Amino acid sequence: MSVITLTTDFGVKDHYSGSVKGALFNELGNVNIVDISHNVSPFNIIEAAYIIENAYKNFPEGSIHIIGVDSEKNPEQNHLAVKLDGHYFICADNGIMSLLSNKINPEKIIEINIHNDVISTFSVVDVFVKIAAHIYRGGSIDLVGKQKDNLKELYNINPILNEKTKEIIGNVIYVDNYENVVTNISKKLFQEFGKSQSFEINARNYKFKEIVKSYSQAIRFDVVKENRKEIGKKIALFNKNDYLELSIYKSNPLISGGASSLFGLDYRDIITIKFK
Repeated sequence: MSVITLTTDFGVKDHYSGSVKGALFNELGNVNIVDISHNVSPFNIIEAAYIIENAYKNFPEGSIHIIGVDSEKNPEQNHLAVKLDGHYFICADNGIMSLLSNKINPEKIIEINIHNDVISTFSVVDVFVKIAAHIYRGGSIDLVGKQKDNLKELYNINPILNEKTKEIIGNVIYVDNYENVVTNISKKLFQEFGKSQSFEINARNYKFKEIVKSYSQAIRFDVVKENRKEIGKKIALFNKNDYLELSIYKSNPLISGGASSLFGLDYRDIITIKFK
């Protein structure tokens, strides 16, 4: 049985996410719906892409992913059904799929046109649910629109490489529930540009000269637990998705603050890596 996932910026206060689920049940009956997140920052498609990129690979092939972030159709933005990596994605052509497809080329891109005469203020229910139901029943995405060759791309989201000063200049693209700070600097870029040279990561007034392989690697487990002073230790590592992440070991954002608040870093703030 296929799975339908939901990623939106609807939050949990309002009726919106419940309405989407209700519409899916109304269309399909006993359907398997999984919430990936409804707490994407409003209209933040970079944040949504990061969440989806990390999550979708854990679902079985053939899963259908509804992305309700900046989803309204307008003269500059159509709706898409995209098959990529054996999965189906339904979203607006707002650049989000170009972020997902920068590593894997889409198998098919369909610009949805079967609803061109529908005026809607809630595209996720009025359009995306119908397309998801069609795919779920085994229908071809070719039947919901016309094929496209490319996706709308986002610019100014990739790190800047300065060969003269031997620097990578990146940005914060996501802050998670623990206030870990995720950047757009990938492990591959770091290794190819840095070529095993020594380095210094600069994040406002904080500096890192080491990248560990895991959170626990930063801790001295050979020291008696009562004598360790590493809770609150600053850590740089490449996370599961191979993006540079800055964190604080076992920080509690509700009590002592996490990397985002303690380092003074938020979405789009600059992180630099200087090689020597």
